[in-house]
Amino acid sequence: MEILQVEQISKRYSNHQALTDISLSVPKQCIFGLLGPNGAGKTTLLRIINQIINADSGAIFIEGEKLKPGHIEIIGYLPEERGLYKKMKVGEQLVYFAELKGLSAPVAKQKIKAWLKKFDISDWWNKKLEDLSKGMAQKIQFICTVIHEPRLIILDEPFTGFDPVNANLIKNEILELREKGATIIFSTHRMESVEELCDQIALIDHSKKILDGTKKEIKERFKSHTFNVIHKGAITSLNGNFELIKQENIEVDEYESTIKIASGLSPNELLKSLVNHTEVYGFSENIPTMNDIFISIVKEENNE
Repeated sequence: MEILQVEQISKRYSNHQALTDISLSVPKQCIFGLLGPNGAGKTTLLRIINQIINADSGAIFIEGEKLKPGHIEIIGYLPEERGLYKKMKVGEQLVYFAELKGLSAPVAKQKIKAWLKKFDISDWWNKKLEDLSKGMAQKIQFICTVIHEPRLIILDEPFTGFDPVNANLIKNEILELREKGATIIFSTHRMESVEELCDQIALIDHSKKILDGTKKEIKERFKSHTFNVIHKGAITSLNGNFELIKQENIEVDEYESTIKIASGLSPNELLKSLVNHTEVYGFSENIPTMNDIFISIVKEENNE
């Protein structure tokens, strides 16, 4: 079952069309990547889901029910523009946000202490936000987002400001939250995070959705049907089902070749053909990365 359905959402600001008939379906307990270049409309969509702004048309459903103010209790939102109070102490701030999400002060304090311990920052309780680095403040913002154990967690550029160690810490927390039953939607420019985390993605460009599906389906759709082969001696001929794209001598009598197979053929057929011509040392398919796919689609859209 879907936890979130977005149906034909459109939004216009004065003379700028931010979203055009966007429809998405987000299954429960998945990590959903919302991708797109700057200005594509991602943040506008996330703000509409969080009821910060209204759509001009369309509808949003949470667990089959039309979006309403009460849904705020099951949503956790980490905005791109962070919203902490710099003069407040860490502990006071976390309790305040937890109470806004419906937790009692005693329960909030118990959960907050557990999170601070988990992040090895228990001694931050009485520190003011203005005394923390950007990355340290980001940890507090993340705790604010998930402290009430929301079923739907929405993260807008969650890794901004983190060094690699702390970015990895947050990645692990995202995976753990999914394992515990949460659904996570996140907007990011970091394609390596998409590769590591996402089950499904949607790509928005110039206000429109131009691609969506599971990561596996999308990679399958954009495969080049080419293979890298490391082999003994040069390949001088192949049958008509295979095209030698390039060949490079990498060691004495050892070559690396890129070969394209005809549509409908299996890799086994290429391998069977190769062993009749050469001794094969290595064989791997060229699978496009999400970064490759993202760049090629956005370039194509911009050239139209």
